[in-house]
Amino acid sequence: MKKILSIIGVISLIGTSTTSLIACNTPQYSEEKLKEQKEKHKIDTNNENIKNHLEWIAPQEKPFNKIDNKWYYVTWRGNKNHNWRIINFKHNELKIGKIFDKYNKYTLELREETGYPFYFTLYVRYSSSWAPADWESYNGAGTYFKSVYRWNLDTNEPNLIVDENSNVKVNE
Repeated sequence: MKKILSIIGVISLIGTSTTSLIACNTPQYSEEKLKEQKEKHKIDTNNENIKNHLEWIAPQEKPFNKIDNKWYYVTWRGNKNHNWRIINFKHNELKIGKIFDKYNKYTLELREETGYPFYFTLYVRYSSSWAPADWESYNGAGTYFKSVYRWNLDTNEPNLIVDENSNVKVNE
């Protein structure tokens, strides 16, 4: 009887793990909805070059899994009491723990997602502890991340700012 229960337990555990793994890999947006979101998040500017080459990025696109030498703009903050910060960086290396920005006791870093080799994402870390503050989990929640944009040209990256209403805009 114990052997049968052990076998049933193992089968249940394997089934649960597989389903959880598949559920974690489910895209946030369908292809059509992703296109709508990209249009919705376009920066309002008269500069056609910026309109055509600055692209809002969703976590499901996994932009940090490979080096693309593109400029990224991340709007983030340490917690809901902090003002939004916007930083830019060129994604030219895959280095776990690479720090892009620091604010008070918070850092914005590139991390490899636990349990998913070669899946890199952005994390906000408080001091030396790892609170679960990854871009994928908190995108749109408004706590740590507001937006991520990619500049799809090699030169002339735009100067983005966060205005008094917490909107990302071009500093024109």
